[in-house]
Amino acid sequence: MTTEGRRVRQSVSACLLLTAVVVLCPPSAQGVESSWDPIEPLNRGIFRFNDKLDVYILEPTARGWNWLVPDPVQRSIARFFDNVRFPVVAVNDLLQGKLTACGSDIGRFAVNTTVGVLGFMDPAADWGLDRHDEDFGQTLGVWGVPSGPYLVLPLLGPSSPRDAGGVVADSFASVYPWFVPVYYTIGPRAVEMVNFRSQILDEVREAKLAAVDYYVFVRDAYIQRRQRQVEDTTGMTEEEQRELYYFNGEGQ
Repeated sequence: MTTEGRRVRQSVSACLLLTAVVVLCPPSAQGVESSWDPIEPLNRGIFRFNDKLDVYILEPTARGWNWLVPDPVQRSIARFFDNVRFPVVAVNDLLQGKLTACGSDIGRFAVNTTVGVLGFMDPAADWGLDRHDEDFGQTLGVWGVPSGPYLVLPLLGPSSPRDAGGVVADSFASVYPWFVPVYYTIGPRAVEMVNFRSQILDEVREAKLAAVDYYVFVRDAYIQRRQRQVEDTTGMTEEEQRELYYFNGEGQ
């Protein structure tokens, strides 16, 4: 079996395992609106590990990046990576039956990739083509699959069995890994993380200072945001969504 074949087989197996974990969760504890955290000691240990990586590696690097790269360039880079993520969003639009949103996202991709120079600019916003943020974890939630217990994953941050399985599924919708060797994607992914972290330096610092228990703050923010996303009742400004994107672990 080829290396690519083994990788696909391993990904499928992981997805099936995570789905089985969700299905076997006790019904009384499945709602994402509750902070069900049965393995909190282990989660806290992983959370501390992730936070140390942020404090000693990611945050200093982001501060250097913030000093070196002007804000308009940082925003352009963020728009580029949003544009690259289009296949994942569009596929999940369809799976959730959101045909209007899918049409808008297809239009955004077409306009921003051409007129917007590969997505570095966002003329589609001026044309009334709204941006959406969908993933397979949300799709499973829309289909009625419970989230299961709260999890903190090494490097990836806050999650749940449902959302972890969604990450595996979304990897198949990401077109470029099928055509570009994985090691070529490490550099761009690092740039995306550092660029994003540089945009929320103050927000994260203030959250850590204000929170009595930062672990609980991040956990509750994650659970509330995922519930809002599944129900399409975010009720948050773009800036608030950007902050929670990091707190939820998605920017790590």
